Amino acid sequence: MRHTNDLGKDPIFPLVLRLAIPTMLAQFVSVLYSIVDRMYIGAGVGSLALAGVGVCAPIVTLLSSFASLISLGGSPIMAMRMGAGDEREAQKILNNSFFMLLVTSVLLTFGFLALKEKFLMWFGASQATFAYANTYVTIYTLGTLFALLSTGMNSFLIAQGFSGLGMVTVMLGAVLNIVLDPVFIFGFHMGVAGAAVATVISQLASAVFVLVSLRGKRMPIRLGWGGFAKQTMRKIISFGFSPFLIIASDSILLIVLNTVLQRYGGPGEGDILVTCATIVQSYLLIITMPMSGITLGSQPVVSFNYGRGDAGRIRKAIWCITGLCVIFCSLMMVFTYTLSPLYVSMFTKDTEIKLRSVRYIKVFTAMIVPLAVQYPLVDETTALGHVKRALFCSAFRKLIYFSCLILLPMLVSAEAAFLSEPAADVIAATMTTVLFLKTFPGIVRETEAMEKAKEKKGQI
Repeated sequence: MRHTNDLGKDPIFPLVLRLAIPTMLAQFVSVLYSIVDRMYIGAGVGSLALAGVGVCAPIVTLLSSFASLISLGGSPIMAMRMGAGDEREAQKILNNSFFMLLVTSVLLTFGFLALKEKFLMWFGASQATFAYANTYVTIYTLGTLFALLSTGMNSFLIAQGFSGLGMVTVMLGAVLNIVLDPVFIFGFHMGVAGAAVATVISQLASAVFVLVSLRGKRMPIRLGWGGFAKQTMRKIISFGFSPFLIIASDSILLIVLNTVLQRYGGPGEGDILVTCATIVQSYLLIITMPMSGITLGSQPVVSFNYGRGDAGRIRKAIWCITGLCVIFCSLMMVFTYTLSPLYVSMFTKDTEIKLRSVRYIKVFTAMIVPLAVQYPLVDETTALGHVKRALFCSAFRKLIYFSCLILLPMLVSAEAAFLSEPAADVIAATMTTVLFLKTFPGIVRETEAMEKAKEKKGQI
């Protein structure tokens, strides 16, 4: 049976491109889930509704982070097992990951529905925006199963070299969401509820597609049922904990940002700042989601060749992945200073919110080129199995961001909260680069030793 991509033999640069670009595009299209919702809501329902949905954004991200805990824990391990030729163990990883996603979805649905009202008020909702936020998050939470399955199981398509199918999974849901949003929001006059319903239906379609694909005959490792083991599940969780913490802590920081803006902005001004932050965060997603598509889509190359003990291919892959991220973020920097006013105008007609949002976007994204180094080094360190080191680098960046987020508004003004992102980006990227350059040679030596051991074993 032939793979779409041969992770162990194809030339590295074309292979990285074939894996990274479809996943990058898929992540970009997936951003449209939230952006299109916000565009329609902001233009058709109003700024308060946009602020309400903005309060929900970190909750939505927090829910999806549990998919990353399992998918980004299981898929690199599966790729390593495939690289080592152990298809039985790879099958076991896939089945256990699917079971964990099912159980986690049920627990999260009941947990969030029980606590959603308290969460919303803690996370930055005001009396004026609470009703919009409550409506959106209630409907979205009911579709948690579809969200986690579509996102979580898609990683196992990509890990087997089928990045094209991975892209289709995401694009199917996103395109369907774009089509259904105006139908439910304006055609059925459902407003914020319509946006949430459209999103849930779209995620259902993506979940069905990815599950059918993983059951297909051309899959090297097909989705099945059985072989569940606590030890395997613990291994998946320990491997996925770093990316989970990265995404979950992003959600927490967004929550803190909204809360700080409300507190230091005060009545009226706080809602305006949260509305601007919603637009700014939507813009940042256009940068970070495709970039994570590059790094995560390329992880199978690193993990597979680590399993084979091929240090040369690992080194080339990491250079290629980092280079792609730097080029992408450099282009987005140009976009920021030329077309961000046009982007903001799609969300609101309010002149003050437009001008302030454009200014905040330029501040928020000032250090995205250093961020382009941070992302691949953390994600590919995870792909190499050095989860604790990746977790440290990620946690360090969050700590810097959180510290700035608390101190700057207190010492300067509510607007100063937007400086937290560039400060964290440049400081963390510097530290991560130094640490990676210091430790990577040791990883290479470890990999080369694995390769020599296999060669020696083959000669016996």
